[in-house]
Amino acid sequence: MITRKRLAAGVCGLLAAMAVALLPTPASAGEPDAKTAPKVELTLDVSGSMRARDIDGQSRMSAAKQAFNEVLDAVPDGVQLGIRTLGADYRGEDRKTGCKDTRQLYPVGPLDRTEAKTAVATLSPTGWTPIGPALLGAAHDLKGGEGSRRIVLITDGEDTCAPLDPCQVARDIAAQGIHLTVDTLGLLPDAKTRKQLSCIAEATGGTYTSVQHTKQLRDRVHQLVERTADPVVTPVATQGAQSCAGAPKLKPGLYSDREKFAEHRWYQVDVKPGQELRASVSVSADRAVNNDYGVLLRASTEHGRELVRGAEAGDGRTDVISSGLRYPEPPADAPDGADEPPAKTVCLQVSNSFSAPPSVKTEPGMPVELAIDVVDGPSDASDAAFLGLGHGWWLLITLALTGLVAGLVWGWISRWRVSVWRTN
Repeated sequence: MITRKRLAAGVCGLLAAMAVALLPTPASAGEPDAKTAPKVELTLDVSGSMRARDIDGQSRMSAAKQAFNEVLDAVPDGVQLGIRTLGADYRGEDRKTGCKDTRQLYPVGPLDRTEAKTAVATLSPTGWTPIGPALLGAAHDLKGGEGSRRIVLITDGEDTCAPLDPCQVARDIAAQGIHLTVDTLGLLPDAKTRKQLSCIAEATGGTYTSVQHTKQLRDRVHQLVERTADPVVTPVATQGAQSCAGAPKLKPGLYSDREKFAEHRWYQVDVKPGQELRASVSVSADRAVNNDYGVLLRASTEHGRELVRGAEAGDGRTDVISSGLRYPEPPADAPDGADEPPAKTVCLQVSNSFSAPPSVKTEPGMPVELAIDVVDGPSDASDAAFLGLGHGWWLLITLALTGLVAGLVWGWISRWRVSVWRTN
């Protein structure tokens, strides 16, 4: 009897262990959940021109399929991947219909490699090249979540659906503040295609790559998918005001905004006594601009008294111009009955002197990235910020003192020479 009871207990324990093992296990701490998982959508041109057999002895479409299959095998765990096509279905000549020919081939989500490969295998070069509508569709596919988002666009030609300008579509996507990056790859591109794809990438902070071989295409797409999985600091979208009074109050962090040509935008930061404000700003020229431009980052009190400024000028050799400043708030005693002294509101002004030819659109504004940090103030008198002086002031003071000393010495020498001349 006892043996039977022990046997029954053993069987029950075994069944319980098997049931626990079959239960779904929670995601490990190292894997992102659905909300923070990085997302990427591969957007492939399947237009008629992809039939051309000029990539390593095979058609452009075959090269793209081969690269996709190898990339799908190596997608990092935790990355949600989708595939969108453009020009894959409509074979007719009606431009209006052809410019709507974009669809999601494989939904963005956890990857089933077999299913994704099967979907890619069915593609055949067919129709038009609606890049603008495809970008809008891909941006919609990637909505939601807090992880990084990336569109990888592969095409062999420029958009055929003007006046919907893909470059303007990319700017509009960037202006939404959803922090979506578009990387573009041109298969044996001509000058017009290269210019358009470069503009799309620059508008969203992405990259452009010219592709000549299958291996190059595979390696680059794989690199971009892996880059999506890397954790990055995502800027928080904000909107500066026209004056300090109505400006948003920023905490330490990274922020993004948009600023029109020759515009001024204001932000507020609280700095406690004994702390130091460190701020930097970068403005990107995501469209054709005139060569001479500059950016100003200025800190002032709420009453308009300037505290410190940082400025930088450019001459057209780079697409990004940056400047920064440091401002330490001197220590102070807390008022009676207070645990600590009140914080001081510092007004940050971001201004630019960009200009452009009349044909260049000013909407949306250019991308602005603002980095804010508040740290313990310096205690070393040799630090320029110790006296509340910005970059350049120490040089000015040194030159002034050097000039004063040199003037006194030269005056003394001159008087000595005159006295000697009179004596002789």
